[in-house]
Amino acid sequence: MQSPDAPFSLKKIAVPAFGPSILYGVSNGAILPVVALSARELDASVATSGLIVALIGIGTLISTIPAAMVTTRYGERRAMIGAALFSVIALILCLFAHSTWVLGIGVIMIGMATSVFMLARQTYLLEAVPISMRARAMSTLGGTMRIGLFLGPFAGAAVMHFIDLPGAYWVAIAAMVGAGALSFLLPELEAPKSVSTVKKAGPRIVTLLRTHGKVFATLGAAGALVAAIRACRQIVIPLWASHIGLDAATTAVVYGLMGSVDMLLFYPAGKVMDKYGRQWVAVPSMVVMGLALLCIPFTSALGSFLTISMLLGFGNGIGSGLVMTIGADASPREGRTQFLGMWRFITELGTGGGPLLLSGITAAVSLGAGIAAIGALGFIAAGMFARWLSLNDPKR
Repeated sequence: MQSPDAPFSLKKIAVPAFGPSILYGVSNGAILPVVALSARELDASVATSGLIVALIGIGTLISTIPAAMVTTRYGERRAMIGAALFSVIALILCLFAHSTWVLGIGVIMIGMATSVFMLARQTYLLEAVPISMRARAMSTLGGTMRIGLFLGPFAGAAVMHFIDLPGAYWVAIAAMVGAGALSFLLPELEAPKSVSTVKKAGPRIVTLLRTHGKVFATLGAAGALVAAIRACRQIVIPLWASHIGLDAATTAVVYGLMGSVDMLLFYPAGKVMDKYGRQWVAVPSMVVMGLALLCIPFTSALGSFLTISMLLGFGNGIGSGLVMTIGADASPREGRTQFLGMWRFITELGTGGGPLLLSGITAAVSLGAGIAAIGALGFIAAGMFARWLSLNDPKR
């Protein structure tokens, strides 16, 4: 690992560090809009199709701890290569699936591969980048994945124009092969590890939970709230757009504009975190997202809805890489990969739990109440970060 005082530039490592992440994002982005359509073509019901889409998140959640074990045993670079290969196999299963069971297996495999890839990529950068630029590296990692997820649907749509639904899967396969090839051809960014370090198993998960339980219960819980809010924001926009009578094309434009604001802010957000501290981004990001979500139920026309949606994108954009950065700051040198695996498990619980909370309150009360409740989580997260983040902030 480089010394914090060593001259360093993210530009010098841009391709090996972030190229695979962009391609991985393109692959996932290409298939996310069509998985449900593939299920419907296999005569699945609407409910079953939704469940199959949800299997991506389930696969990611159940693989967070195994991902840490795989990355610890085989190293970051080989873990990324393996994840890309595993994902290609999964995509081929989806492409040629003749039953919903086969499609479901392929989809859950994609989620499992994503868990391994993202954990390995985070650890890879953490070892390569000095602490003075850690937040910029993590926010750029988050930003490049978002760019890929943004471009993927357009690339998939272009090929689907010629060969229908299979086109999205072929785009995903090609991008995933590219991600694996970059990971294979380019050298490791970190300094070589000694044989003894590579073979050392590191502390057990139970030991980490006992030693770092307070961090997981405070900052980890706050990170889970961030993940819940982010997951719900992707659901809230189309649901409220439909509620106020916007058509699908207009909804897509609103969603795209929100995403464009989001993508423009990842590097400035990381620079602020590196220069002034994590709280300067964490608290404002959660307050802005919470406020935007609370305002959405009061919108009834395109203009106000678009304005609040872009505010929501701004709040999310300035928080790019936030959860990964905080996890990296809190991680111990020994057992870092296992710690980050646990950290991702906790935050993935938020990713899965947020939409369930939104759905439950919507069913019991109303959609507006559900959105407002998710918005309230933003203020709770902001308060948790204000209380505990400074204790683990390297700028303190």
